[in-house]
Amino acid sequence: MAEDSGQEKTEDPTPKRIREAREKGDVPRSKELATTLVLMAAVFSVIIFSSQLAESMLGMMESNFVLDRQSVFDTNKMLAHFEVSAEEAIMGLAGIFAVLALAALVGPIALGGWNFSGQSIVPKGSRIDPLAGIKRMFSLKSLIELFKAIAKFSLVGGFAILILWTIREDILALASYEARVAIDEALDIIIWVFMALSAVLILVAVVDVPYQLYDYTQKMRMTMQEVKDELKNTEGKPEVKGRIRQLQREIAQRQMMQAVPEADVVITNPTHYSVALKYDGENRGAPVLLAKGADFVALKIREIAKEHDIPILSAPPLARAIYNSTEIDDEIPSGLYMAVAQVLAYVFQLKRYKEREAERPTELNVNKLPIPDEFKDDL
Repeated sequence: MAEDSGQEKTEDPTPKRIREAREKGDVPRSKELATTLVLMAAVFSVIIFSSQLAESMLGMMESNFVLDRQSVFDTNKMLAHFEVSAEEAIMGLAGIFAVLALAALVGPIALGGWNFSGQSIVPKGSRIDPLAGIKRMFSLKSLIELFKAIAKFSLVGGFAILILWTIREDILALASYEARVAIDEALDIIIWVFMALSAVLILVAVVDVPYQLYDYTQKMRMTMQEVKDELKNTEGKPEVKGRIRQLQREIAQRQMMQAVPEADVVITNPTHYSVALKYDGENRGAPVLLAKGADFVALKIREIAKEHDIPILSAPPLARAIYNSTEIDDEIPSGLYMAVAQVLAYVFQLKRYKEREAERPTELNVNKLPIPDEFKDDL
């Protein structure tokens, strides 16, 4: 999209863009960090297992350089000497190899985390396309990687030569020591050389890691059009979303209208608002709003109430207060309990009067219903 339209990638990558890239195996990686971790692991493993390695090397020398005449001319004993030497070597290097294996696994995923993607191993024609390969060879990223490789080789190689030149006398002196002393001195030299090279590679990794994160972020950046297209594909086209919302409103309205016949009373504005209430003292602690609506919906609620002989009471302040403060299927606020209780008491007494079970109730003065000021403020 950016190449076709010429737009610049100015927007940060969206979570969806990053997630899709990870699914394709595209995550930030630093080879320099992995190399540094492996080398540091080698240093610490040699320090930890140096005594074990020294004992193994000494045992190998004793078993291979101290031979009697019979062992020299006996092929079976020579094979036995080889087995002993191999066992000594394995025992001496087992701990070091285990640490290096762990570092080799952790190093590559230290930046970017663990990520397994089957898509990254699927054969693609673009990978063997000569033109695409030439383009990658002479790309800016390839030139940067070439410069990094030359700089790293020069830095590490030059530092290694400097170290070896500095300790050349110590290395040559190993020939004059006894075997055990020579081995110990050699291990000390190896440890210090590896530590010095690790310090150099740490500097390289400190530079490379931020660069890899920056390069990955730049590669993942999106144009404004790509962000809009992703948002449209994720959330749907506006006209489709509008149609879905309309259908949802229609379904909710039908369900609401189906609940109106269960109401105990419908309170109206009388023309603009209608609210249908039901009180179930056994299951709910307060009256519940079954339906509410304005204008056409309010008129429809009143029509259904008339069809099912539901009492309709005109109380404008209370109708507006309930409409603005209560949602469908919710109990009315505690501040409106007294006002609604008076309405329900009047309606229930009126119902008993019609059934000839009580006297006609005194006409309810809806203008004097106790409605708190905080609900009047919402009107």
